[in-house]
Amino acid sequence: MVANEDDEANGKGQKPRALIVTVYGLYAREVGGWMSVASVIKLLARCGVDAPSVRSAIFRLKRRGLLAAAKVDGTAGYALTDEAYQILREGDRRIFERRRATSSEGWLLAIFSVPETERDKRHQLRSRLSWLGFGTVAAGVWIAPAHLLEETRDALERYGLSAYVNLFQAHHLAFTDIREQIPGWWDLSRLQRLYDEFLDQYGPVLDRYRDRKALDPAQAFADHVSALTDWRRLPYSDPGLPAEVLPPDWNGVKAAETFFELHDRLAKPAHRFIETVLKDA
Repeated sequence: MVANEDDEANGKGQKPRALIVTVYGLYAREVGGWMSVASVIKLLARCGVDAPSVRSAIFRLKRRGLLAAAKVDGTAGYALTDEAYQILREGDRRIFERRRATSSEGWLLAIFSVPETERDKRHQLRSRLSWLGFGTVAAGVWIAPAHLLEETRDALERYGLSAYVNLFQAHHLAFTDIREQIPGWWDLSRLQRLYDEFLDQYGPVLDRYRDRKALDPAQAFADHVSALTDWRRLPYSDPGLPAEVLPPDWNGVKAAETFFELHDRLAKPAHRFIETVLKDA
């Protein structure tokens, strides 16, 4: 599953492209990676997106190389590309694994230098490290929990940026208290706000489902897709910093518990709704 990088919002504040990526990531891979246009339109209607917005979003995903037009038994639809499969697999690892570092594991340092003649590569490198969850220590020195090594190495190689970077594993030895440094390397206040927004939106949704004995599969699908679409950007902003360096009122753990409980409660009924739609389309 990939994080949310889209730029257009529907009436609920969610982006049609992001919702489509969620649907493809959750369900299309189970059925060969292809879905008919009619199915996608019917599914996204449950999330408050109209047909013209769906078609426009699909076109943009095709232009980005994530979907490819294909007919199956004469029915028009779109299939995931090889690049999309790779991105979704990487996203699965980040979004669905509850990783939390410890100080004893150490840190990953990315130290880079890019010639002035290749400024575009410098921008790409900074953007990619930021997207992976790195914090900034100084110009050309970025830091992340050590458990991001494999993911970082794979991403830098895939985007042709590895030649500009050296990766080191390190431990903090002296002189300052690292807890005082963390807020200067990562924007923890922004992360707290994002987690608060998620809890404000989906805490009440979870409470409603805790009180229900029977679930409406169509509503479960809409809530499941909505929650995952809003959640999946957060594990990219939060690299899983050690609990001992986070503020005492850190709300990331509660937000994660809310998401995963919703996911556990809604996944099966949402899947039943998807099966019905794909069978009838």
